[in-house]
Amino acid sequence: MLDPSSSEEESDGIVEEESREVMAPQSGSSRISPSRTSESSDRLQPASRGSSARPSSPSPSAASEHEKEDVEKLQREEEERKKKLQLYVFVMRCIAYPFNAKQPTDMARRQLKITKQQLQTTKDRFESFLKGDTQIVADEAFINAVQSYFEVFLKSDRVAKMVQTGGLSALDCREVFKRHIEKRVRSLPEIDGLSKETVLSSWMAKFDTIYRGDEDPRKAQQRMTASAASELILSKDQLYEMFQMILGIKKFEHQLLYQACQLDNLDEQAAQIRRELDGRLQMADQIAGKFPKFVSKEMEAMYIEELKSSVNQLMANLESMPVSKGGEFKLQKLKRGHNTSIIDMGQEDENQLSKSDVVLSFTLEVRTVLAFRQCSLALCSRPGFTYYVVLRPTPNSPKQAELHKMTVTKACPDQDLKIKLAVRMDKPQNMKACGYLWAVGKNVWKRWKKRFFVLVQVSQYTFAVCSYREKKSEPQELLQLDGYTVDYTDPQPGLDGGRAFFNAVKEGDTVIFASDDEQDRILWVQAMYRATGQSHKPVPPTQVQKLNSKGGAAAQMDAPISQFYADRAQKHGMDEFISAIPCSFDHASFFEMVHRLTFDHSLNDNFACLGWFSPGQLFVLDEYCARNGVRGCHRHLCYLGDLLERADAGHMIDPTLLHYSFAFCASHVHGNRPDGLGTVTVEEKERFEEIKERLRVLLENQITNFRYCFPFGRPEGALKATLSLLERVLMKDIVTPVPQEDVKAVIRKCLEQAAQINYQRITDYARVEGDLHSNLATPAKKLEHVIRLAELVIEVLHQNQDHHAEAFAWWSDLMVEHAENFLSLYGVDMDAALEIQSPESWDSFPLFQLLNDFLRTDYHLCNGKFHKHLQDLYAPLVVRYVDLMESSIAQSIHRGFERESWEPVNNLPNVNLPNVNLQIPKVPNLPVPVAGLSVNLPQMPSFSTPSWMAAIYDSDNGSGTSEDLFWKLDALQTFIRDLHWPEEEFAKHLDNRMKLMSSDMIETSVKRTRAAFESKLAKSSRSTDFRIPLSLCTMFNVMVDAKDQSAKLCAMEMGQEKQYHSQIDDLIEESVKDMISLLVAKFVVILESVLAKISRYDEGTLFSSFLSFTVKAASKYVDVPKPGMDVADGYVTFVRHSQDILRDKVNEEVYIERLFDQWYTATMNLLATWLTERMDQQLHVYQLKILIRIVKKKYRDFRLQGVLDSTLNSKAYDTVRNRLTLEEATASVREGGMQGISMKDSDEEDEEDD
Repeated sequence: MLDPSSSEEESDGIVEEESREVMAPQSGSSRISPSRTSESSDRLQPASRGSSARPSSPSPSAASEHEKEDVEKLQREEEERKKKLQLYVFVMRCIAYPFNAKQPTDMARRQLKITKQQLQTTKDRFESFLKGDTQIVADEAFINAVQSYFEVFLKSDRVAKMVQTGGLSALDCREVFKRHIEKRVRSLPEIDGLSKETVLSSWMAKFDTIYRGDEDPRKAQQRMTASAASELILSKDQLYEMFQMILGIKKFEHQLLYQACQLDNLDEQAAQIRRELDGRLQMADQIAGKFPKFVSKEMEAMYIEELKSSVNQLMANLESMPVSKGGEFKLQKLKRGHNTSIIDMGQEDENQLSKSDVVLSFTLEVRTVLAFRQCSLALCSRPGFTYYVVLRPTPNSPKQAELHKMTVTKACPDQDLKIKLAVRMDKPQNMKACGYLWAVGKNVWKRWKKRFFVLVQVSQYTFAVCSYREKKSEPQELLQLDGYTVDYTDPQPGLDGGRAFFNAVKEGDTVIFASDDEQDRILWVQAMYRATGQSHKPVPPTQVQKLNSKGGAAAQMDAPISQFYADRAQKHGMDEFISAIPCSFDHASFFEMVHRLTFDHSLNDNFACLGWFSPGQLFVLDEYCARNGVRGCHRHLCYLGDLLERADAGHMIDPTLLHYSFAFCASHVHGNRPDGLGTVTVEEKERFEEIKERLRVLLENQITNFRYCFPFGRPEGALKATLSLLERVLMKDIVTPVPQEDVKAVIRKCLEQAAQINYQRITDYARVEGDLHSNLATPAKKLEHVIRLAELVIEVLHQNQDHHAEAFAWWSDLMVEHAENFLSLYGVDMDAALEIQSPESWDSFPLFQLLNDFLRTDYHLCNGKFHKHLQDLYAPLVVRYVDLMESSIAQSIHRGFERESWEPVNNLPNVNLPNVNLQIPKVPNLPVPVAGLSVNLPQMPSFSTPSWMAAIYDSDNGSGTSEDLFWKLDALQTFIRDLHWPEEEFAKHLDNRMKLMSSDMIETSVKRTRAAFESKLAKSSRSTDFRIPLSLCTMFNVMVDAKDQSAKLCAMEMGQEKQYHSQIDDLIEESVKDMISLLVAKFVVILESVLAKISRYDEGTLFSSFLSFTVKAASKYVDVPKPGMDVADGYVTFVRHSQDILRDKVNEEVYIERLFDQWYTATMNLLATWLTERMDQQLHVYQLKILIRIVKKKYRDFRLQGVLDSTLNSKAYDTVRNRLTLEEATASVREGGMQGISMKDSDEEDEEDD
């Protein structure tokens, strides 16, 4: 924009350069720019050329009709341009001298909007983070949150629409993410030393880093600073430039208007306001018979009073303004007095000014530059010489240094001494003009004389012309200009002195002034014209001499530059806009235009305004309305109309604006005087009723489409404000509240339609509508589509809860009905898909788990209409599934134990048990995954051990049948448990049935295992060649697993069931006890066989004597091994092998310890009994050696296996040890030694045994 204070030469050059764009008036008063004329001629010329080239051109009548339309179009455009120019003049004056409004500083700062390109850039940055292409370190929880935010928010078509309508800002993106993660952070487990607020702050910092990308943070800060600066108080130049863009005004047009209107002259602007207000007062007096149509006839008189009251208020506002802006001087308040020395102005009751009211304060600065002549300063400084200078400065005196003749004494040799002084006298703020004038009047200045006059402004409405004498601070005489009219006049005969005359006329009085030159006269007339506030503008009789820019000498003129600018504006056709009388225009229509254009500009700027004006725009509109008498109701009706129009077009509008404007209009129409106006026009009432109906339709439509009009709860609080506004709109007046049932009925109707719209949109998005009703789609495909649609339904309900439930808090029951209606629409498609599923198929259970897991956690929807329908639909399927599984497991137990080899599962050939997670795979192509969907559902029916069984049940040495049984029971109970059946009674029934079924199955398994153990043991060997088979260990492990699984699968809390569970435990314990007893009995039988072998050496038997003689005879010739040691070694080897097998293969330590205790005790008792039976006999040396070796090795081995000393050192052991020790002593005496075998422990024997 050009600087308004630019030089005349620069501005004139610009005007000459751009003056080609404006044409002289044509066809009356209309003006058409050359560019538009050329455009129209370019559109018309091809048609004329075509007519001469081709005979098939349009007829002359058609061509003339086309030309006529173009001309009319150009005329309309020209009229529009002229209207905008006139409007811009009014707006400029509001900006130049505001006295009613101030730029607000308490408005919320608007945020920069996000463009389509910026949204795509943001998507790319988040996608790069999810791919791991950034250096941002994040945990899995944060990555999952970003992934969900990216899929749900950034890729949403609703966000794209927000960007398209200019309603999305960076703050919206950040707030949505913050709300998105708050629930996630709250659900995280507590960590010592790390608060949830710290985690939230860390996640937000990482979000800001991702959002910013590689952009320099300093640039972002600079952009935010610039954004904030644009929202601060704007300068006048910025406001001019803004409204040039709004109204389409060119810069050279602005410069012409600015200079011609003297917008930089505050006195001129204040005078213009006074003239406007006087015109409005006169119009109020002359309005009789031209009233607008009111709703009541009595309002006509009130209307006149309101007009006068508004003008008086403006006058008071103007009066309260300081006399001039920009200086430190502040004029005191107007003093009223009744001094009798003041000249009577013709109205005795009028308050008059006193001389003290027009006291002026001056600041005078005198600076010596140079003193010279034939004598020096030293000569002048001699004693006896005096000299001085007489100065008569005025504010109009030149500021540059000048030579002044000095007055010296006669003794001074140099009488022509001069001094160069720079004299500067500041002009007081309340001095508007000063200088020497000739004057004569009737009541004041009665003698034609040249005096020094000053035009003083006492207040905005009080001016006085004062005459002063030299060295006097108070005026000699003064003339208060109230009611006077100033104008140029011809020279008056008989008045000598002065060249240019003008006068001030008032009824009963005339004062004639004269100046020495024309320029002074014009300046004085202009100053007094501003002071009087008269409607008539004086026109100087002489013409302004044009500036001679080509001449070498300085340009000369006999009129001020303001007159030159006025003439130049007249040349370019701007005079009609400048001289137009504001009160003669329809400012209601003017304001409607400027409001609409400003509103469009606000919506199209770089801010997400949501309908809010910027502080600068609001300031100008406020000043325009106050200054030009635009009624408040009309203003808000215009605002409402523009807001509704843009909202209907899809723009995001803050409902707070609608609410405020509607409340103002409603209050005005119903007579509550929000702006002090009690009159209501018929037009206002009719337009209000029309807008009220439009607003009601809009609000109902927004509530119906609340997910798309307020996506993700943005703008903040907008939906809640919309509901509040709807309640206000439904009121018949501003006093009587609307019944809540009526409001509830309207909202219920909207939400019913919203359910249909939302479901239709997600079905269109998922593209399943055609597949659901297509005859070609398979049942599996339809089920897959229904599950996919369920994901979307749950996501929609989650979003409604997160982003919109707070707004509907007062109508929470209606939101529950909306959710039920929404689910019922889905239920139709769900029922159709489930109806065609095979009765033998269980693939639909994931759908139940998905829906039930969501519904059971929702307080309002749990056991609601749809939830109960879902339970009724799936309850028979669950019962049938459990029945089938019970029968299947029972059959698998019977067949499995019949063919059971009792080999451990990990020893079975060709068995592959990979560790596979037992989870239902995600339904493919789901756009939004639902957090927490992990369904542990076995692939039923599958009655053989699946290859991935180890994922649920991990055992090392169980049998195939038992493993399959326990896995199936566990999988079945896990499935039933993961159903989370919401109805308590049925859930309890299912749980009890699962526990009882598990008890029966485990009982059958235990009994079959016990019987198989006894049968297997009975068929085994009775000698020391017996080796414990792995199958027996497997049976023990089956008992161990049965005990563990019974605690897990059969645990119950109620009385009878708990007793039933304890019976299973007792059965398992009894079975294990029997199995240990059978195995110990087997060990005892084997020891008995060993003792039977050595019983042949009993004393007194023939076989014993024969064996002894044979051994002795053979030992004389060869080295005969120790007889009987092979029997002992065989038994010891058997014992140790059995211990190792049991210790390694049986999984329960308690059972091993119990078995070893009973084994040791039983065998030691057997030895004690055998020796007791031979108490009267002496043991054969071979018997003694075998028994000593067996006893010592048994004692040592069982001690190493952890048998307690109390068990080892039993009474039976003491009996055996004492007898063998005694027999050993006897044999040593009798036989001469035991060949190193002794009951005493020795290192040599240990080494030999090892």
